[in-house]
Amino acid sequence: MKPARTLIVSIIFAAIAVGVAIWLWPHFPARMPTHWNASGQPNGYSTRFWAVAMWPLLILGLAALTVALPAISPRRFEITPFADIYGVLMLAIQGVMLVLGITAMLAGAGHAVPMTTIAPLAIGVLLMVLGNYMGKLRRNFFVGIRTPWTLASEAVWERTHRLGGWMFVLAGLVFVAAGMAGVMSRWLLAVIVIVLLLPAGYSYFIYRRLEGRHPSSGGDAP
Repeated sequence: MKPARTLIVSIIFAAIAVGVAIWLWPHFPARMPTHWNASGQPNGYSTRFWAVAMWPLLILGLAALTVALPAISPRRFEITPFADIYGVLMLAIQGVMLVLGITAMLAGAGHAVPMTTIAPLAIGVLLMVLGNYMGKLRRNFFVGIRTPWTLASEAVWERTHRLGGWMFVLAGLVFVAAGMAGVMSRWLLAVIVIVLLLPAGYSYFIYRRLEGRHPSSGGDAP
């Protein structure tokens, strides 16, 4: 997807969030929930303005990063070779922000929304989208599993992201199953930690196996 089209979609997402906020504004209390516990009960609050403004601001912030990161990428680590994939992933993250934002605003306006269903489902779908495209990412400093060993070797990057892609998809299925069951437990956080740590550890293992030395001693370094 071209950068201009990506930016247009981002602006549409932000406009939808603003439109929902304006529509529901008369029904918002002075303080609104912005965080929910594992049981789906609100345990964090903010003023009405910031509780609704945070969502379009997050989307626009991500849109700005979508434009800025390719421009500041160093040589040999450019985002340009996979710009279409990068744009899709950034829009997927913004789409989840929009879904969560609308859900939070509806809840703040007094509507009965199943937070324990919507939040895990949205995160699960995002994880599966990320996992599906992860193997198509190329070495860069901003997107993907960035460790000293993946950045030092193209082969390590590819193998690590192949494993990471499968793990993200499996984690996404776990979240989707939890959402369908209406479960938003703390153990879901453990799933995220495992998905992040295992590929990082694997990148070190596979680097030592392929290169036989630490990145600082030479090899396929930038």
